[in-house]
Amino acid sequence: MKRHTFAFLVHPRVSIRDDLRRIWGPLGLIPDSVYNRALRNLPLPPLPISRVHLADQPEEVAGWIIRVPLGARQMLSEPRKVVQGKVTAAIDMAASLGADVVGLGALTASVTRGGALFRNRSDIAVTNGNALTAAMTVEGITRLTRRTQRCRPHIALVGATGSVGSAVARLVALENLTDRITLVARNQAKRGKLAAEMRETQPEATISVAGTLDAVREADLVVLLTSSADALLRSEHLKPGAIVLDDTQPRNTHPDLLTERPDLLIVDGGIVAVPGMQLQGADIGLPQGQAYACLAETMLLARAGQTDHFSLGNPTLTQIDRITTLARRERALGFELAEFQSFGQPLSLTERGHAPAQARTLTLGNAAWR
Repeated sequence: MKRHTFAFLVHPRVSIRDDLRRIWGPLGLIPDSVYNRALRNLPLPPLPISRVHLADQPEEVAGWIIRVPLGARQMLSEPRKVVQGKVTAAIDMAASLGADVVGLGALTASVTRGGALFRNRSDIAVTNGNALTAAMTVEGITRLTRRTQRCRPHIALVGATGSVGSAVARLVALENLTDRITLVARNQAKRGKLAAEMRETQPEATISVAGTLDAVREADLVVLLTSSADALLRSEHLKPGAIVLDDTQPRNTHPDLLTERPDLLIVDGGIVAVPGMQLQGADIGLPQGQAYACLAETMLLARAGQTDHFSLGNPTLTQIDRITTLARRERALGFELAEFQSFGQPLSLTERGHAPAQARTLTLGNAAWR
């Protein structure tokens, strides 16, 4: 029986210059403008940087990690046709390697309309990975609210109308996780429509909308779901003792926040434990045995024999239910939300907010984390 394989697209988190500097330091001295001209004018190809193996068949290649030759800033600033062409070339490479399904990592999804650009491709199945990402984000929200002294915290969703954000917002309302929700998004019409839909689902909740980050100052739990190359959230945006669940790649928080505001807790979101996963080649910026949720979704679809496109654009509740069902089916290999960490460092929390001496103590909205 043929084992279906996958490919997953990644790119440097900020600039391709930063990626090249790791190979040879002097390359980091070249201005970004030089790289940008090269990206536009030279046929720089995508590059397979790692092979993925899973514990149940460790000798076989389960999939490949393919690097797109664009940094996050180039993804958002270069001409859209140039960027989409680079992503398309990476998908072509995935198909040539024999992958049955390809996942769009980080900004490769947002710059291709959540993968909708590839809807007419029939040679390979495409997913943006946002169904499992949304499910794992809501699981993270649920765990954080259960482990705090305020069981119904004020939750702010930043990037609420995006592909992941809109799914998270609907699930938060559907599962009645809180009584007060703030939706932050640039598009006024979209955020208004989403709020109206959520009020129908959860009429007793107070749901407000805003277009700027200033609106999160009263929130106990801020969930970041945006697409940006830079850290957007600053200390002045947050109330004392706030918790931030950063579900972005590239991430929209900076470690300096914890220095400026030791009362804050910043939790890395969307990370899935897959203990039996081994990478041969470059890593993906996570500890061994961990994967981003969008990568985990791609792996699950390949293992299920997916040959049709899955999550393109905004994931549906039906797709979220299917991918979580697949994750439960593969629980022997992990595929569950990883233990909490902050900027890659493990966190230890308990139900009442007490932790070992080396950790800080969690209390929502009350000068926590000491």
